[in-house]
Amino acid sequence: MTGSKKAVLYRMVMPEHTCPWGLKARHLLRSRGYEVDDRWLKSREETEAFKAEHGVKTTPQTFIDGQRIGGYDDLRRFFGLKVRDPRATTYTPVIVVFAGAAAMAGAASQASMGSPFTMHALEWFIAFSMVALATLKLRDLESFSGMFLNYDLLAKRWVPYAKLYPFLEFGAGVLMAAGVLTWLSAPVALVIGGIGAVSVFKAVYIDRRELKCACVGGDSNVPLGFVSLTENLMMVVMAVWMLAAGM
Repeated sequence: MTGSKKAVLYRMVMPEHTCPWGLKARHLLRSRGYEVDDRWLKSREETEAFKAEHGVKTTPQTFIDGQRIGGYDDLRRFFGLKVRDPRATTYTPVIVVFAGAAAMAGAASQASMGSPFTMHALEWFIAFSMVALATLKLRDLESFSGMFLNYDLLAKRWVPYAKLYPFLEFGAGVLMAAGVLTWLSAPVALVIGGIGAVSVFKAVYIDRRELKCACVGGDSNVPLGFVSLTENLMMVVMAVWMLAAGM
């Protein structure tokens, strides 16, 4: 019965800061049918005194039946829920990018041609994906270039290419989406996609290196391999298709 279970939650609620993990912990407890005794730590001094008293390093802290459960991650474990490992490899960022690009391409095709399933939708999907991926790389150019230099064959020989690459990808994607200056965008996509595909194939399938992919930026945990190879091959296919169509 709702309200039959009780928990005490200590969390930071200050004029300049409300702890987001405290809000998540309160929501999780309530969603599990707990009546929450929500106790606010209203100052830095009060928070530090609480942590010293209970021998903890962080807040929020949850207590159930007089037993300290711990912070938000500990509370999730208490309820048998999965806790995200920030160091674990994941394909989620790339899946989100491709899904968003597909949705936008379908919407653009529907708006302009009356159907989301057209050849233009496929072209826009690749172009939008290129722009989105390049944007993620450009968020932190130093971090991206550092990771990119681990495996790209051209960047290893000419270091400035590591910072130039996302600008080339972004520009080619925009021009391809607009369907203009194909004589420029297609060769650029063909060159950077081809070099990228060869670099990834060599690093992963020949040298058997386990690296993180810089495809969604230098702070990602996406493993280098099929996804990055797909990104580069899409650019190559798109470039060849546009060059052939223009002949």
